[in-house]
Amino acid sequence: MKLEKDLWRELKRYKSKIKWTRLENRALFGTPDLLGYAPSGNFFLVELKLTLVNKIRFSPHQIAFFVRHPKNSFVLVACAPDPELVRLYPGSRILELVASGLKLEPLACGLAECVGWFESL
Repeated sequence: MKLEKDLWRELKRYKSKIKWTRLENRALFGTPDLLGYAPSGNFFLVELKLTLVNKIRFSPHQIAFFVRHPKNSFVLVACAPDPELVRLYPGSRILELVASGLKLEPLACGLAECVGWFESL
């Protein structure tokens, strides 16, 4: 996995009950990459990130978005050098994630566990 779009492709190919919509929004900076629709009828937003180090880079617009919209928003991070290790963080903890990076305890680890979390929303 080299790019965020590779993470998107892997998530899209994963068999789940989630309906995904990729958001390409150049008008509203900071809007997350994905809109998910869970089997329960709940919508949620996911920002995709790929990092080569402990730190995760966010734009000020992305941080502001998560501060304003802390519920049903998430950050899904693929961690190199082990890109198979995917971590899920709640948007409500964006400031801690910016400060601590991958040292922050994730909600879920691994793609299967992360997708299971989304399916339970």
